Amino acid sequence: MVRDSTKRLLKKHGWRLDRALHNYLYFAWYYPYVKFVSIVLKPLWHLTWLKPLTYLGRFIFNRYHCKVLSAGDARKIFELHENIHLDSEENRKIIPFRYARTILFTDPEFIVVMDCPCKKTLGDKPENINSCIFVGSGTGAFWLDRCKKYHPRRVTQQEALDLIRSFRAKGYITQAFFKVATGGSTGIICNCHPDTCVALRASALTRKIDRTLYMSEKSGYSLIRDRNKCKKCGACVEACHFGANTMGEEGPLHDGRRCQGCELCVEKCQNGALALRLDENASILPLDMDYVRSMINKQ
Repeated sequence: MVRDSTKRLLKKHGWRLDRALHNYLYFAWYYPYVKFVSIVLKPLWHLTWLKPLTYLGRFIFNRYHCKVLSAGDARKIFELHENIHLDSEENRKIIPFRYARTILFTDPEFIVVMDCPCKKTLGDKPENINSCIFVGSGTGAFWLDRCKKYHPRRVTQQEALDLIRSFRAKGYITQAFFKVATGGSTGIICNCHPDTCVALRASALTRKIDRTLYMSEKSGYSLIRDRNKCKKCGACVEACHFGANTMGEEGPLHDGRRCQGCELCVEKCQNGALALRLDENASILPLDMDYVRSMINKQ
């Protein structure tokens, strides 16, 4: 007998039975799925000179990718009390990938945390494994019903926020994931570290092949520094995973091309010298629920 949670998970694909099956397999065998991807990536580090890989990477990343979230935008997601569904060309301003770009949070107060397959695959500490979050009752209920081997547990919005804050304090960034096989929509929010995140590793790899090829999209914010408040302590340099902050002779230097707008350096600065602002030079906007609501109201 097929459980209701499985029916709801597959129903959204309609006649696309191939995607429905992919959706089911992806979550039911979450860990071996991601482990296989990780194994495939390893030899590619020695083949970055092979430019035809660009086409394969773009094919994959248009269907499976993620968006870096600032702490503020993550908080807005976990404070939702109404359904959010935006599927229009406006989404391209936030998620520029070709196919998987629907912004969907159904029953946002229904939140489930499950083991992260990336951290499990890449050997993160045991206490960090249970950290992958789904916002919404559809896939969330499926996780609880069908993925017990990955230790799913239902949490409150406040507990989810506390989890994210605890990981950010340890240097993990926040990302929202999109995948065509799961309906082309977001819902999964994960706490990611470059050492133990397959998505961040994939982006680091494919940028060596083609600078325009990546799996993780920037948040849409850029960094500003108040030099009057900066004490040149280097905390921002230590916090940055992407080499955007370096220490020069006269203090910290910032490379906006490398910056992902994750906000970790802002949180680590004890002097209040750093802040985020909308990136005026970029075409990508943040996954900001206030902006998403404004777009929905215009429809």
